[in-house]
Amino acid sequence: MKKIILGLMALITIISCGIKDKNQIQIGISQIVEHPALDSAREGFLNALLDNGYKNGENIKINYQNAQNDISIAQAIANGFVSDSVDMILAIATPSAQAAYNASKKIPILITAVTDPVGAGLVKDKDKPETNVSGTSDATPIRSQFTLIKELLPNAQKIGIVYNTSEQNSIAQVEEARKIAKELSLIIVERGATNVNEVAQALDVILGEVDVLYTPTDNLIVSATPLVVSKTLDRKIPLIACIEDQVVNGALATETIDYYKLGYQTGERAVEVLQGRSISEIPVETLKNTELIVNKKTALLLGIELSEGLLARAKIIE
Repeated sequence: MKKIILGLMALITIISCGIKDKNQIQIGISQIVEHPALDSAREGFLNALLDNGYKNGENIKINYQNAQNDISIAQAIANGFVSDSVDMILAIATPSAQAAYNASKKIPILITAVTDPVGAGLVKDKDKPETNVSGTSDATPIRSQFTLIKELLPNAQKIGIVYNTSEQNSIAQVEEARKIAKELSLIIVERGATNVNEVAQALDVILGEVDVLYTPTDNLIVSATPLVVSKTLDRKIPLIACIEDQVVNGALATETIDYYKLGYQTGERAVEVLQGRSISEIPVETLKNTELIVNKKTALLLGIELSEGLLARAKIIE
C-alpha cells in the first residue's frame, strides 16, 4: 500500500511539473557554449523582448540551457524543450540550431550566431525560409578581415586557419576564405580540430608555417581564446580575430559585428512571431555594419606600426 501511495505521489509530481502556466509564454534558450559573443547575443535577444513588453517571470518564462560545447547535450536540451511543449526556441550558434530543428519542425525556432543557415539545412532560402526557422546570421566579413591583414601586414603571405571540422559554419567560412585568399594572392594553411587538446596540437604545428593566424567565428576556437592568444604571442605571430573579446584578450585586430545588436535584432523577429507573424515568411537577416578593433599593446609587442588613418577609424584597445 505504501508503494502505491508513493507511486501516486510521484505521478502527481510529474504531471504538475508538466503543466504550463497559460498566462506565460514558454521560451527555451539553447546555447552551444559560453563565450562573450554568444552571451551578448543572448542578452540582446532578452532585452529586445523586454523592450517590447515581454518580461521574464511575468508574461514569459525563460528556460536557459548551455550545452558546454557538446552536440549530444545540445540535442538533449532541444528534445527536452519539445517534451516541455515550449512556445518558442532560441538557438544560439549552429550546433544548437541544428539540434533544435532536428527535434521539432513545428515549434518556432529563432536562431542567432549561425553563419550559414542554408548550408546547415535550417532554411531553404535566407529570404524566404519556408521552415519553422528564422532569425539572424553572423556571416563573417572575411573579405574585410583579409583586407585588414594586407593593410596591417603587407608582407604576410601565408594565413593560418585552425577550425572545428565538425561545425558546418566553420567549414563554410574556410571555403569562403580560400576563395577570397586566392583573389588577394594570399595562401591559406589549414589545420582541423575537434577538441581543445587538438586545437593546442594544431597551433603548435601551424604557427611554424604561417605569417599570421586568422580565427573564423568557430565556437571551439573562440572558447579557446586564452590558449590561442598565448601561443600566438609566444611565437610572435599576429592573430586576426573574429570578435572583440579576442582583441581585448590580446589578438591584434578584427573587423567584426556587434553580437548584442545581432541578438537584439533576433529578439525583434521573435516579437513578430509572438504577435502572430508566420516564421516561415520572415527572412534570415545579417548586420551590415562592422567595427574595426585594434589592440595597441599587442601591436607594440609585435613591432607592428599602426597608421594614423587606421587609428582614426578604429576602436583602440589600450
